[in-house]
Amino acid sequence: MKINTWILLFLLSFLVSKPLLAQGILKEYIELGIENNLVLQEKDISIEKSILALQDAKSYFLPAVDFGMTYNLAKGGRKINFPVGDLLNEAYSTLNELTQSSQFPQLDNVNVNFLPNNFYDARFRVSMPIINPNLSYQKDIREKQVQVTEYDLAIYKATLIQDIKLAYYDYCTAHTAIEVIASSKELVEHNLRDNESLLQNGTGLHASVLRAESEVENINALMIEAENREKNAIYYLNFLLNRPLDSPLVFEEQAPDWDLISTLTQDENLSGRPELLQISTYQAIQETQLKASQNFWIPRLNTFADLGSQAFNFEFSSQNSAYVFFGINLSMPVFQGGRNRNQIQRSQLELQTISIQENLLENKLNLDLKLAKNQLKTSEASYRSAEKKTESSSAYLRLVDRGFKEGANSLIEFIDARNQYTQAALQKTINAYALLKAQATLERQLLTDTY
Repeated sequence: MKINTWILLFLLSFLVSKPLLAQGILKEYIELGIENNLVLQEKDISIEKSILALQDAKSYFLPAVDFGMTYNLAKGGRKINFPVGDLLNEAYSTLNELTQSSQFPQLDNVNVNFLPNNFYDARFRVSMPIINPNLSYQKDIREKQVQVTEYDLAIYKATLIQDIKLAYYDYCTAHTAIEVIASSKELVEHNLRDNESLLQNGTGLHASVLRAESEVENINALMIEAENREKNAIYYLNFLLNRPLDSPLVFEEQAPDWDLISTLTQDENLSGRPELLQISTYQAIQETQLKASQNFWIPRLNTFADLGSQAFNFEFSSQNSAYVFFGINLSMPVFQGGRNRNQIQRSQLELQTISIQENLLENKLNLDLKLAKNQLKTSEASYRSAEKKTESSSAYLRLVDRGFKEGANSLIEFIDARNQYTQAALQKTINAYALLKAQATLERQLLTDTY
């Protein structure tokens, strides 16, 4: 065998069996995807909105201060006619004569409209609830709604991490396949040149040349397919990272973490899944809503105090126009056509619905966990089998190639050995990243942040 052929075989063997690098670049892509993802940014805004709604609910426990003012212009309407002058002026005149003074002035008859003209009323009103259980219930509901949005964010984030991992593993699979096919292509092209040389020297067969050309075309077709797979993987991963689709990616080989795989296959804990926590929070919200519906009979008591001024012609006087007004409002339902009873029944039915949904979710998560574990075990077995097959096909190719050069093996045997090795190397690459994809899927099921 020629030295350059041995070098190619050595490089190819090294390519599929060398120790893999740390997963630094994948971690960078995950962090970049989390930072740039538009849906996560939208969900962050939803959390902020939920927090603001919670602050609103808390604010109702504090006194509220409002300023209000009314100003009236009126003409006509009902009047009050009171002849106070006709009733008192004669008596006042007599008194003035008896006392030889003017202590008792003459009065005009009173003629006042019901509608005040050129009249203002300006006031500050301070109001505060004293008894209102709905405020406590609404505050509790708002707090839980913040948790719901946070769990929703965690669910999407975990799914995004899984998608980025799977997309990068697809890219690595295609990239490594291209390298394997490129190395194999050099071998078949070298074999074609050798057969063409033998044919020109009169010691070869034309059929051998045609077969070698066919193998070159077959490798070219495999190369085109792998390159297209790589492009598609690049497009999808850049889409997840919110970057231009043609942005270049950095290839870094990924190694299965056997200790982690062993731990994952033994873990059965699903209590940390945000999906379960989220639906439990929904149930707590509905339970709070039920309590609020059942306590409809509790009276609502509010108090208020007004500090203001009212007078005609915008006059102000601490003696005559300024006033303080205090009041208490009491509200208690007596009859509302059965609406309160219907609301209680709706809340109870909603609780039953959430309970059913929770059972369905638990069953689905348990099923997904078992399927993911079985897939990981299957992928691990396939990877180890492909690893052994690659080692044996590599050794067989070296023997056949040596025998072909020495004339002990035919061209067909050499091509078959080379095909076996290429297929084994490609299958090992595919199985290696299939194992990593199964690992990422199981990590998602157990919500294990290992990136």
